[in-house]
Amino acid sequence: MIHLPTSPLVHPLFDLAAWAFGAATGWALYRWRLREAVERLSVRTGPGYFVALATGAVVGAWLAGSLNTLRDHAPTLSHSIAGALAGAIVSVEVYKFVRGIKGSTGGVFVGSIAVGVIIGRFGCLFAGLPDRTYGVPTGLPWGVDLGDGIARHPVQLYESLSVALFLALYVAGLAGRAPWAIRRGFYVFAIWYGAQRFAWEFLKPYPKLIGPFNVFHLISLGLVVYGCIWFARDFRDEARAQERAVSFPGPDHQPV
Repeated sequence: MIHLPTSPLVHPLFDLAAWAFGAATGWALYRWRLREAVERLSVRTGPGYFVALATGAVVGAWLAGSLNTLRDHAPTLSHSIAGALAGAIVSVEVYKFVRGIKGSTGGVFVGSIAVGVIIGRFGCLFAGLPDRTYGVPTGLPWGVDLGDGIARHPVQLYESLSVALFLALYVAGLAGRAPWAIRRGFYVFAIWYGAQRFAWEFLKPYPKLIGPFNVFHLISLGLVVYGCIWFARDFRDEARAQERAVSFPGPDHQPV
């Protein structure tokens, strides 16, 4: 068992670091590979897009977090990054539907979100038991003692490491200009984040909502389904566009 020093006071420090390094990552990826995507986003969306994104993220974060903690033995309000992600997606997709905007617009945020999760989860870990994101007891040698003498799964680190793995693959995809990273990176992130979060939720003592599943199981499953459906749609649209480009008559077809 690994004994960790914990304090709720450190969480805001990690949150600030997550915001700062997330913004720096977004800027670096913009200068490196995503300049065209950012320019297309600014032209297609308008300021209402960012209002919808921020509003959905805030509402989703507190709604999902509170739906979970209000059902606990000590009810309280709370917020959740999974809820923020889901809320932002719903709000933005509604905005895009109303405005007639097609295609993915979230790719420019993937790196920033990933870095934010990677760093932010360390804040959850070192905040200890009051953060209420701890894992269930375990006999594994890397179990962590957060102050109550019980070895627990460091689920915060599991999530941080899994998202770090995604980020490495994503950066490699950008380096190779792979379409899944350049064009559909946000959908892949939604699938990855939802799948790994779904798995870790079995290692948390959250109150169940339906059978063995808690609130975040359902949100995570929704993220996976969303990512798969929109990935498939965009892949289909890209293939059709390429077919039209190939079949379009060129100069050699013109009469002379």
